[in-house]
Parts: sequence; structure tokens; C-alpha cells
Amino acid sequence: MYPINPRDQPRRVGADDQRRPRPGRQRSGGPHARRHALHRHRPLLRRLHPQPRRPAARPHPPRVGARGDRPLRQHRQPRDAGARAHDRPAAAAPQGAVTTLGTGSRALRGYLPPVAASRPVQPVIRVAGVRKAYGKLVAVEDVSFDVGDGEIFGLIGPNGAGKTTTMECVEGIRRPDRGTIAVLGLDPVRDVYALQERIGVQLQQAQLQKRITVGEAVSLWSRLYRRPQADGQRLLEQLGLAEKRGAWFMTLSGGQKQRLFIALALINDPDVVFLDELTTGLDPQARRAIWELVRGIRSRGKTVVLTTHLMEEAEKLCDRVAIIEHGRIIDLGSPADLVRRHCPERSVVLSTADPAAGEALARVARVERDGARYTIHGTGDDLVTEVIHCLSEHGIRVTDFRTVLPGLEDVFLRLTGHSIRD
Repeated sequence: MYPINPRDQPRRVGADDQRRPRPGRQRSGGPHARRHALHRHRPLLRRLHPQPRRPAARPHPPRVGARGDRPLRQHRQPRDAGARAHDRPAAAAPQGAVTTLGTGSRALRGYLPPVAASRPVQPVIRVAGVRKAYGKLVAVEDVSFDVGDGEIFGLIGPNGAGKTTTMECVEGIRRPDRGTIAVLGLDPVRDVYALQERIGVQLQQAQLQKRITVGEAVSLWSRLYRRPQADGQRLLEQLGLAEKRGAWFMTLSGGQKQRLFIALALINDPDVVFLDELTTGLDPQARRAIWELVRGIRSRGKTVVLTTHLMEEAEKLCDRVAIIEHGRIIDLGSPADLVRRHCPERSVVLSTADPAAGEALARVARVERDGARYTIHGTGDDLVTEVIHCLSEHGIRVTDFRTVLPGLEDVFLRLTGHSIRD
């Protein structure tokens, strides 16, 4: 019940008020005094018995030739009296326009989809000029990058370079001091709850209660989201954890724990998945199994953003990478493009007992000799072809032949002057 204002309570009706007035005679108070006593208490009745509001009526079009000071609308051209409204051809609606078929309450509204080629594809993630500092320590400075739909994007660099801080700002965990971030068209700070429904996050350091089972963890996580969730049982089967559904968390191996955290990040069927140092501390076999899982996530149409300090991992997984050093992005591109731009050198290593090999190979490129092993250094993709042609021309037989190509670690060394492990 709503509180009643004493001023709104009905006045007691006396004997004088019950008498009917004489015909032709009007009481003081005007014609409104003749109304029923309850009419004076409409506000109170509306609060005690609220009624659903009627939908607002559609405005009537102005009449043609209305009287008064209103201007007259131009008359339409006369048409054949036999012509009907439904016989007239409808004007073509522009693409993307809302159309109304019919009139009145039975009108049907439809939408004409816009032409796909007329609107450019927007990036899923857009970061521009982000800065984050902890006191006097600047963790991230002027970081900018875009991530496309369905892409595996990597933030690579040594520990303490600012990868995790950048990731947490994009996820909405931390508020940047400066810059703009948009994820799926949402602001991670202002629209944090809406964003959490559409992303999945695997943190760098995460733990669960020791005696929670795998199935209980998946069931608990699925209840944290409003949007339709993925099938937990099927997800565990895809990640190889179906047999561990009843196992306690503390009994899982390192690789199984990482797979469980990936399952929890995918339980809400997110559009974007964030993976922070997902293979740290795993053995090579478990690491490669996680790599296959990440590729499977991308094959399902998801966008993946990961951080890693393992250059091999970035080369195997990422479509594009951003190299971060001391909180700044020093270069960005595909692994192959970065290697081609910064480390064009190629090397061919071969072993032969032919004494004429050194003089013949020196005509192709620079040669280093260590006993029966020769290392030929050059640039360009034609180096291997030229070495093979030289060996064939001089009839030199080899017992070992391999090509050594530079990688992202060589790029990082070239850009920073030190190894990523230093």
C-alpha cells in the first residue's frame, strides 16, 4: 500500500451535501462541484489502483485545406478516378530503411538489410594511446593497436614489459589513465557488465578451491552469465576433461588445470577470448596440446588475444603480433612480415668431405668453415637455390644439408639489442 496523504482523504459527506439542488439552481463552486466525490481523489485512486497506460496514439496527418491561419498544403495532381491506392507502384525504399506495410494497428514493419559492401568492417578491438602508471612506475605508454574479427593476436615481450597490464585494461579489469579502448563496440570501463557477457578471460595466475570438482566449477561458472551458455559436458569432452569431471581441482596436472581454465573462459560462448601466458610452466607435450586447443577456438569463429614471452608460441599461433618493450609497442605485424623486414638473412648449413667445396661455395655467398661443416650466409629466398645449383655444378656430394631461418627472437634481438630472456 502507498502512504495516504491526509489532504487526499475524502471529506465526510454531511446531510447538507446529500440534498439535491433545486432545478435550475447551481451550487457555488461551478459545474465541477456536481461531480461525484471520488472524482476529487483521482490521484489517490491512481496510486492505489494503477492502470496500464494506453499506447500513445499515432499523430493524425494534417488535413488538406484546413481552415484558420494554418497554411494550406499543395494539392496533388488529379488522377484517374478508377485508380486505387493498391494499384499504384510503391516507391523504392533505400537500403537500410525501415518500411511499413499497411496502416493502423495491423501494420507490419520490416527492415531492408544494407548492402554489405557499403559499410567497412570495423575491428573487434581498438586501442588508441593507452597509458597506465602505478605511481611513478609507467607500465604502459602510448599503446595503440587493432584486432580484426577471427584473428589470433599476440602481445609478445619479456616479463614486465607491460603485456598483462595492457590486457587487463582491454578486459576492463583496470582503468587506463589515458587513451581510448573499444571492445565489440563497448567501453570496458563504462560498459563493463555488458562486456563481461561477451568475452572470456583466462588470467595469468588463477586458482580454484582445492576440493571443487571439475564439473562443479563448470556448473558454477555457467550460472554467472545471462546469455546462453555452451554445453559444459561437450566442452569438457572437447578439451579432454570428460573423465576428470568428478576429480578435485587439486588432483589435476598443470596442463589439465590450464585446460579447465580455458573451459571456464569459453563457458559463456564468448565472441572474444583473452589468454594470458597460458602455457607458462608446462612441458612441451602439454604446451603443444594447448596450441591445438587455441587453433580450435579460432576455427569456431572466435577472436583470440594472447600474451606470451615464448617466441616459438607466437610464431606457431598468431596471425599478427605486437612487440612490447618497456611499456611501448616497438613494432607490429605478422611474424613472417617482421622477420622479412628486420632479419632478411638466411643461412645454409651443410657437411661434405670434398676439399673443393669451400672455394666453390665462396662464389655464392660468405662462407664459414668448421672442419667438414660449411655455413653459407646470404639474403633473399634464392640463397638455397643458388647453393644447390653450385653443388650440382661442381659435383659436390654432401652428408648433411639444412636451412636456418631467423625467427621472432632474432627480430626482438635486432630491435632491442638484447635477447628476450635477458
